[in-house]
Amino acid sequence: MECCRRATPGTPFLLLAFLLLSSRTARSEEDRDGLWDAWGPWSECSRTCGGGASYSLRRCLSSKSCEGRNIRYRTCSNVDCPPEAGDFRAQQCSAHNDVKYHGQFYEWLPVSNDPDNPCSLKCQAKGTALVVELAPKVLDGTRCYTESLDMCISGLCQIVGCDHQLGSTIKEDNCGVCNGDGSTCRLVRGQYKSQLTATKLDNTVVGIPYGSRHIRLVLKGPDHLYLETKTLQGAKGENNLSSTGIFLVDNSSVDFQKFPDKEILRMAGPLTADFIVKIRSSGPENSTVQFIFYQPIIHRWRETDFFPCSATCGGGYQLTSAECYDLRSNRVVADQYCHYYPENIKPKPKLQECNLDPCPASDGYKQIMPYDIYHPLPRWEATPWTACSSSCGGGIQSRAVSCVEEDIQGHVSSAEEWKCMYTPKMPTVQPCNIFDCPKWLAQEWSPCTVTCGQGLRYRVVLCIDHREVHTGGCSPKTKPHIKEECVIPTPCYKPKEKLPVEAKLPWYKQAQEFEEGAAVSEEPSFIPEAWSACTVTCGVGTQVRIVRCQVLLSFSQSVADLPVDECEGPKPASQRPCYAGPCHGETPEFNLEETDGLLGGLQDFDQLYDWEYEGFTKCSESCGGGVQEAVVSCLNKQTREPVDENLCVTSRRPPQLLKSCSLDPCPARWEIGKWSPCSLTCGVGLQTRDVFCSHLLSREINETVILADELCRQPKPTTVQACNRFNCPPAWYPAQWQPCSRTCGGGIQKREVLCKQRMADGSFLELPETFCSAPKLASQQACKKDDCPSEWLLSDWTECSTSCGEGTQTRSAVCRKVLKTGVSSIVNSSLCPPLPFSSSIRPCMLATCARPGRPSTKHSPHIAAARKVYIQTRRQRKLHFVVGGFAYLLPKTAVVLRCPTRRFRKPLITWEKDGQHLISSAHVTVAPFGYLKIHRLKPSDAGIYTCSAGPAREQFVIKLIGGNRKLVARPLSLRIEEEALAMRKASPKEALQTHKHQNGIFSNGSKAEKRGIPADTGGRYDDLVSRLLEQGGWPGELLASWELQDSTERNASSEEDQNAEQALLRLPFTMVTEQQRLDDILRNLSQQPQELRDVYSKHLVAQLAQEIFRSHLEHQDALLKPSERRGPPVAIPPHKHVSGFSSFSRILSTGEGGGGSRRPHRKPVIVRKISAAQQLSASEVVTHLGQTVALASGTLSVLLHCEAIGNPRPTISWAKNGEEVQFSDRILLQPDDSLQILAPVEADVGFYTCNASNALGYDSVSIAVTLAGKPLVKTSREMVINTEEPAITVDVGSTVKTVQGVNVTINCQAAGVPAEVTWFRNKSKLGSLLLHEGSLVLTAVSSLDQGLYSCRAANLHGELTESTELLILEPPHVPTQLDDIRALLSATGLNLPSVLTSPLGTQLVLDPGNSALLGCPVKGDPTPNITWFHGDQPVANVTGLMYHILAAGQILQVANLSGGSHGDFSCLAQNEAGMLVQKAFLVIQDYWWSVDRPVTCSASCGNRGVQQPRLRCLLNNMEVDPTHCAGKVRPAVQPIPCNRRDCPSRWMVTSWSACTRSCGGGVQTRRVTCQKLKASGISTPVPSDVCTQLAKRPVDTQACNQQLCVEWAFSSWSQCNGPCIGPRLAVQHRQVFCQTLDGITLSSEQCSALPRPVSTQNCWSEACNVHWRVSLWTLCTATCGNYGFQSRRVECVHARTNKAVPDHLCSWGPRPANWQRCNITPCENTECRDTTRYCEKVKQLKLCQLNQFQSRCCGTCAKA
Repeated sequence: MECCRRATPGTPFLLLAFLLLSSRTARSEEDRDGLWDAWGPWSECSRTCGGGASYSLRRCLSSKSCEGRNIRYRTCSNVDCPPEAGDFRAQQCSAHNDVKYHGQFYEWLPVSNDPDNPCSLKCQAKGTALVVELAPKVLDGTRCYTESLDMCISGLCQIVGCDHQLGSTIKEDNCGVCNGDGSTCRLVRGQYKSQLTATKLDNTVVGIPYGSRHIRLVLKGPDHLYLETKTLQGAKGENNLSSTGIFLVDNSSVDFQKFPDKEILRMAGPLTADFIVKIRSSGPENSTVQFIFYQPIIHRWRETDFFPCSATCGGGYQLTSAECYDLRSNRVVADQYCHYYPENIKPKPKLQECNLDPCPASDGYKQIMPYDIYHPLPRWEATPWTACSSSCGGGIQSRAVSCVEEDIQGHVSSAEEWKCMYTPKMPTVQPCNIFDCPKWLAQEWSPCTVTCGQGLRYRVVLCIDHREVHTGGCSPKTKPHIKEECVIPTPCYKPKEKLPVEAKLPWYKQAQEFEEGAAVSEEPSFIPEAWSACTVTCGVGTQVRIVRCQVLLSFSQSVADLPVDECEGPKPASQRPCYAGPCHGETPEFNLEETDGLLGGLQDFDQLYDWEYEGFTKCSESCGGGVQEAVVSCLNKQTREPVDENLCVTSRRPPQLLKSCSLDPCPARWEIGKWSPCSLTCGVGLQTRDVFCSHLLSREINETVILADELCRQPKPTTVQACNRFNCPPAWYPAQWQPCSRTCGGGIQKREVLCKQRMADGSFLELPETFCSAPKLASQQACKKDDCPSEWLLSDWTECSTSCGEGTQTRSAVCRKVLKTGVSSIVNSSLCPPLPFSSSIRPCMLATCARPGRPSTKHSPHIAAARKVYIQTRRQRKLHFVVGGFAYLLPKTAVVLRCPTRRFRKPLITWEKDGQHLISSAHVTVAPFGYLKIHRLKPSDAGIYTCSAGPAREQFVIKLIGGNRKLVARPLSLRIEEEALAMRKASPKEALQTHKHQNGIFSNGSKAEKRGIPADTGGRYDDLVSRLLEQGGWPGELLASWELQDSTERNASSEEDQNAEQALLRLPFTMVTEQQRLDDILRNLSQQPQELRDVYSKHLVAQLAQEIFRSHLEHQDALLKPSERRGPPVAIPPHKHVSGFSSFSRILSTGEGGGGSRRPHRKPVIVRKISAAQQLSASEVVTHLGQTVALASGTLSVLLHCEAIGNPRPTISWAKNGEEVQFSDRILLQPDDSLQILAPVEADVGFYTCNASNALGYDSVSIAVTLAGKPLVKTSREMVINTEEPAITVDVGSTVKTVQGVNVTINCQAAGVPAEVTWFRNKSKLGSLLLHEGSLVLTAVSSLDQGLYSCRAANLHGELTESTELLILEPPHVPTQLDDIRALLSATGLNLPSVLTSPLGTQLVLDPGNSALLGCPVKGDPTPNITWFHGDQPVANVTGLMYHILAAGQILQVANLSGGSHGDFSCLAQNEAGMLVQKAFLVIQDYWWSVDRPVTCSASCGNRGVQQPRLRCLLNNMEVDPTHCAGKVRPAVQPIPCNRRDCPSRWMVTSWSACTRSCGGGVQTRRVTCQKLKASGISTPVPSDVCTQLAKRPVDTQACNQQLCVEWAFSSWSQCNGPCIGPRLAVQHRQVFCQTLDGITLSSEQCSALPRPVSTQNCWSEACNVHWRVSLWTLCTATCGNYGFQSRRVECVHARTNKAVPDHLCSWGPRPANWQRCNITPCENTECRDTTRYCEKVKQLKLCQLNQFQSRCCGTCAKA
């Protein structure tokens, strides 16, 4: 009855959800309906550790059904089990070890992580592939999966969170913390590259600390990993990781995988010790190790308790702090351990009020005021910054910062630093004077002072500071020279001067001024002021200047005057002659020596001075059209030198003259727009601007053309820049909304909202939510607010309508609609889609109803089964069968299987295959009329087909016959999986029914079953049928026709195949026999002795074959009449039985039966006569092929018969153990081709093979000759290499190399009766599942099957072992992962373009002359040999190709590629399994110049307009950067004149004049004229009104210098009480500020353009009248050697009082040394004497025994 009550699929999950909800319902809700009793007590836990389950029950108090569940569960015993407890699932499997399974004991091991049914108890027999479900469900509390906390309860897998609660979805984070946020650990990832040397063969990769999790390391390369460990107790260990496996290292599980080219190390963690991963060198190449793991943060901040209150009464405050805590050692450590982890955020100190009780006072009370007003908080206070350590080039300055507090009276006192920690401590060090130090800058050299011969040249050398201002401070030692000799190659025609000619006055004067213009430095030096004006206005006069001795005071940046004798070196001249020009128009030669040659007399101004044009000014524009103005100068007519304009008559000044200039079009240049607003207000934003290349054609009409970027020669200015680079305040950042929880009916969608801070580098820093002050954004919202479409809601199936026999089950359906509010409502059923009838009613079948006194089968269903066995021998398109029998069929045959029933409706018939329900598909058709059709049989169709009509069930077994006439074995894994699936899907009752059907309880059992023949699942006839198909029991002609079957199908048109078709007619298409006949044979065989059973079975099978062949010949004529059958052949019982076998055939056309009288050609066939060896006498044995001959001690002769048929007549030859028989007087070949062995000896033992051959083919059969029954195995020593055939068969002893997926059969034909055959793989015994008739059958071999297979034949007389080695070939193929070949490309160290070949070809585009790397990714076993081709030739044969083969052929380096190198490169990878060709195409690109049409004319009018044809650099007709064509010949292009016409009149303007005022608002003017440019290029003035009509007249006046007039103002100097800087020198200060001329104070920036007055200067102070005073040196401590020293007293004293003062007053001068070494002379070795005056002390202290004292006190110690 249970099968009818089971819920539909999917119901258990709904039921479970309802269960969990109902178990959490409050008691008050249960009391409200009052139908349930209270929950009972919790049961005992199902486990004592490791997590179990407990349940509680309740009763339904109502006579009706109660809603809800009567049982609830909870977890219990959530503590870890001890290590010796073992796995709970393994304990349950081992409980079945003492229970027989199929008559045998097994040791059962658990099978975990079943994806289909994790809560069933599946176990695997140890050492075998047998997997069995020993129980439908495991005990409550068993883990569903090994890596999960989910547990099985009542056979269902329940979700368990890491909090050990049922239904909880809480998971552990990466740190192992339940429901954690991952903050207690950090992700560590990195890469290590080995740098091992010959002297250092190992190195440390990474240290992984205690508690780390999820560790994974991957080593790529030849080196090897190993581990070192150290526990918390200090114990050390090492593991070499020598092989693949899972190890336990210091109680931590280590999963290690070792591959030829890499190693993988995994550790789930948490580690129970510190692990150090090391690498050991194993090859010349370097290795890389990539690692990743989660490291626990073992040092965490921990908040302290509050410190003591700052006041004992009256209201104080107290603070907390934070300390760094070591979680491993449970102790407080230094703060830097916590600073190591960026994830650690130090808690801010907390502050609270304390001791608020009033203090005792005289009046009995005291008012308490808030402490933050009358009792200020402690604060940081800092001293002023110290002087900078360097005056330029970057120094540092420091200050002291301390914590102070102020009491109510305002007294400030120092306090402990922790009281101020609530605010950041101010910095104590800062950089200063970070500007560059002044440096020398040399100007260009002057022209040489002579025009021929040897002269001098000069240059100006400036000391430039960081503001590009000429100043002092440069080192004189590094100053470049200002004068050097020069030689003019022109020869001089006057006597040579002995010395170089000095410079003329201007250059000499300028160089000399800069030479003498020294700057003040920190060393006292002479500083000259500027020269005065010359004492005369013409002729030779005198200039004077003041020269001071000055020094720069670095700390105050002020200058102090010193006495002249303080400055070293010669004092610069304070007077020099000067020349003011000629007097009275004379031009005497100037001589520096003659200072008194004066010129006198002037002529009238009108005669001597006049105005003249002197050229033009510089063009106002450099291109595009500008204006030049003629320069008018007042000249001395005699000297032609310009003079002051006041000397010329103003009224005579000539008019202004203008002309056009720079009319050429401007070259292309970049036009730059303004920056856009910043994209972000903080973090790091971006600003963009427009930058384009433009070409100004004409300034007069402002005509501009925009050009391509490459036409601008200068680098393109940047178009984007970063902005607002500072940290943003914390803000909320929402993630994307997750998908809606429902598709309709109102759902919820969520998103993550995090508090983050965008940093100045663009990254985000995730912060706690308390850091974001704004309201948090919504993280949840409603979605899909639409009504759902109507749908059917189905109830559970009712119980079966009858208690026995056939009945029905029904279930109700209501139409439901989920509204947008989420509420469900029942709607009209017409709104739901039509419901199939099968969805609401289904048949059910219970046990057969029995009536007293009447047979129970009268009205029960019945299936008319046929107990037949069918064997198909030739191809047929379709066969019809009836259930109840066995069919051995050929592939590709269509099968129709009928199930004839009585008293049962055919549409209710169901079909199963191997216990699984069958439904119609493209391959299998399940018809509603009681039959099943299989289209074109394939191996997966083999199996047991079951027809069910109520309780009646019948089976039909289908097995397939292979091409080698052997039964096709189904893959073992497929059979086991299907059996396991059938067991899983069957309920306990169904399983019981299946078991009963198989044992014939419900089925119409055969008589054989009732007679005791064991019933099985369909394999009991396999042995007989296999022997019938495989062993040579057919008559010769019959066998020959069978052999020719395949060739007939392949080429039916050939003559020999037509003859073979005639032979095929003699063989039946399908043999049919009663199962009873085969059962009799099996029963007879079971009664024979074991040692004779094999021989006897061959005899019986051969007899059957003869009988069926004779029966077939007798009935052939009747069966082949074409009129008797129409339609498809049906396998029906024959009319006449011959020994239980009959045959039938398909319909043939009339022409098929004809045949000629000529004997047809036929390939050889050896007649197999199965009979035991005939003992003609005691000493002579005669036998046919296929038998075994046992030589006895009295055997004198053995005769081996070999009879072969064929046309032409076959030739017979004999071989022994694969080698040709050598005939002798003892081994003879008889006239009938028989082989006779006389007086056989032990050397004659072996397999003798008869070979029959003719022009059409050959045939061979063997016979074994053994000695006294000892076993003998037929062997082969050949090498078999298979790359194409799907199946191969070899004899043991050979070596097999084959590709994967091939079925391999290794025959072990053993002789010697009886001989037991046992197979071994790599010396391990194999089970019987892979064996068939003593042969080893390996299906779909893979690399796991590779090994040495040994066959051992043994009997009572001895044993023999032969072996076959199976090697799996892997054809060359492209690997799925290309990391290895990419690593090889990187390992070459060549930074070259690279490309990987592929079967379809890949392309790489390169420039001429480049080199490239081509990689050939390929794998295979054995390793393929790689050959490179260019085109269709090997690269070695290609002339002119420069190449290198790298990495064992996997990489081809091609160098200096040219046009002839382009094309396809291919790599051919070959091994024994096959070949693979991959290609790559190299395209060599080239560049060339292209001449485009002329661009726009450069001018719109005038005589300068040209069109310049444009040159473009092209690559494959695409324009590229012109630099690519730099080496190409540029085509010659000529400019084309254009727009040569008069320009319209236009306004011409001059440059603006200087402003009339420097500040406070002035005026600038310029001249504006109307000009017309002719086509000839001449510009002429025209009336202004002509230009006025065309354009507005430009302004000629504008305001300028509108800024305020400001000046620096300063206060009076302070008293001279600053620090001492020299003898009697101190520092005084004053205030300097910026103000307007009206006295209004401004910020200092307003006066930044003016030189700022000094705010510090030196002053005289009596307090600084100090100096260093030293005493006499003490006596030297040694008379010789290297250890003598002496000291003296050094103190600062006042010069007047001669009293000691503090040392800092003398710090302006260097402090004399207070000790020095003395008597540093080598001691003489001739005599032993003391070198120190302390030797008496050395002697008293008995230190003479020490070498260092004995050498220095030689004399004294010698006396001692």
